[in-house]
Amino acid sequence: MRKINKREFLKLGLTGLGGMSLLRNEKSFAAMNYFNDDKPWKWSREAIHYSVTPRGVKCLICPNECTLRLGETSICRNRVNYKEKLYSIAYGDPCAVHVDPIEKKPLMHFLPGIYAYSLATAGCNLACLNCQNWDISQSSPHDTKNMDLFPEKVVEECLQNDCKAIAYTYSEPISFYEYVFDTAKLAREKKIKNVFVSNGYINEKPLRDLSKFLDAANINLKSFSDDVYLRLNAGKLQPVLNTLKILKEENVWLEITNLVVPSWTDDFDMIKKMCDWLVSNGFSEFPLHFLRFHPMYKLTQLPSTPINSLHNAKEIATKAGCKFVYIGNIPEQDALNTYCPKCKGLVIERMGYKIVRNNIQNNKCKTCGEKIPGIWS
Repeated sequence: MRKINKREFLKLGLTGLGGMSLLRNEKSFAAMNYFNDDKPWKWSREAIHYSVTPRGVKCLICPNECTLRLGETSICRNRVNYKEKLYSIAYGDPCAVHVDPIEKKPLMHFLPGIYAYSLATAGCNLACLNCQNWDISQSSPHDTKNMDLFPEKVVEECLQNDCKAIAYTYSEPISFYEYVFDTAKLAREKKIKNVFVSNGYINEKPLRDLSKFLDAANINLKSFSDDVYLRLNAGKLQPVLNTLKILKEENVWLEITNLVVPSWTDDFDMIKKMCDWLVSNGFSEFPLHFLRFHPMYKLTQLPSTPINSLHNAKEIATKAGCKFVYIGNIPEQDALNTYCPKCKGLVIERMGYKIVRNNIQNNKCKTCGEKIPGIWS
């Protein structure tokens, strides 16, 4: 980034530079025009999926379908109407970048033991009361410390860090869709895998377009109740169910996460309905992860999920026909192990996120020859 002189600094005032910004009015773009009069901010790209209507520009990425008048910002906090065009201001400005084991996503049946170059920008199209990354998901890119990391640089950094995949994660990649799309396309050209860790709250057309470049996804199926989705997450259930079906149709390897929140999503009848739906719709061989909730964000008054509740959820899922059920965020060593559904033998032993033993050979259990669904090489 070039240096600025005193006059330019005074002109910018307290708006900040380079993503290391202070709080500001999201609907005021005067300072942002410093970088480029043709774009709302240094980091920005015209959106891919939107329409111009008499009431403003309408975003078509997710079911919120925000319609924005001139200068307004979307619910996810990083889409703006600038000069009657829709822009993403989350493009190329991640606020979180880490190298993670793929098991952290969590993905247990996708290239065990590899590392993923993981990144996120600020913003999310839901508003979960229990969000563990609320400090970035419920913020605007104007409010976080960001870095210059455009798609070409992400791919370069991924290779330099010996990562086999790029994971779009932490906040909500749907809200930085254009950044994900362009990066994933470049990554595919370089034989790098693309991993989508998401709430699944996305419309069909953008999802199918993106799926052409995705190798794996973990979708957070937050509950199996419209009422809970509305009150806990500010969303709806059906779009997420649609996402699961579409990813399966598009041959993206899929794993599903369900956070068990006391008094919200620990209803065992609801969990049974969810598992029955998954099995009846062809998801029995896709891993299901039940995660333990810990008090945070707007639900600090709740206790952590009792471990017995998680074991009950796993038992319900197994009886319903789910073949690979995991429990996350608990200290039990075998909670993340993979067992053969036929001979019940241990096929992948894990200690935390570390692979201790892998008894899968040619996609099959070494002991009995049963095919183990997943992407293993």
